[in-house]
Amino acid sequence: MTAPIGFVVAIPARYASTRLPGKPLQLIGGDPMIVHVARRALAAGAREVRVATDDARIARALDGTGIQVAMTAADHASGTDRLAECADIAGWDDDTVVVNLQGDEPFAPAAGIRAVAAALVESGAAVATLAEPIEDPTLLFDPNAVKIVRAASGDALYFSRAPVPWARDAFAGNRSELPPGGPWLRHIGIYAYRAGFLRRFAAMPPGRLEQIEALEQLRVLEAGHRIAVRLAPEPFPPGVDTPEDLERARARMEERA
Repeated sequence: MTAPIGFVVAIPARYASTRLPGKPLQLIGGDPMIVHVARRALAAGAREVRVATDDARIARALDGTGIQVAMTAADHASGTDRLAECADIAGWDDDTVVVNLQGDEPFAPAAGIRAVAAALVESGAAVATLAEPIEDPTLLFDPNAVKIVRAASGDALYFSRAPVPWARDAFAGNRSELPPGGPWLRHIGIYAYRAGFLRRFAAMPPGRLEQIEALEQLRVLEAGHRIAVRLAPEPFPPGVDTPEDLERARARMEERA
């Protein structure tokens, strides 16, 4: 799968984090994590990379890297709201393909970034995202791992923290292993949309299902828009949410050095 011409990457980054304060500035291999994430976006072939932040410390960490910063308001309720302001600051027209890459993904594969951008263009959906098969039952039953149910077309039917679809007969007797041939998919939190839809998305009121599951993407489905889901072309290493994740990321970087 190849990337469409002219896609951009926007990376929301805020300093505050309950589980890992100052997360974007935590050093991995000698460089702040946000720098690693932006480099992955550049490696994917993005014609422009913007880090959207409200913190001058994060902006200073990007000095001299060639990566642009969009200084956004401090009171945004979500990363999507922050990226909508970023799109306005950058002056992206409504047709610009924007990839939303989370600021805690220092090992995001370039192929995956290209794949989600291409999926948006090829599907004609309002939003595109990625998923990967779940093979570990522990992951399926983990509410921190978001699951996707897809239609035969490949569009998302639903996102949930619950183990869906529920294998009624199999799980009635055994939940320690997954039945063969199961369709279970873990959502990878990377998105692509046109800048025009990003602006519309940020202006939509939160949906009821979104508030119940605490999953912002459900707002799109509740409003009747399509989300195309494609399998990631290669595995996405786990993001960095906790001090333990950070130590694993540092060890991984040392192995790659």
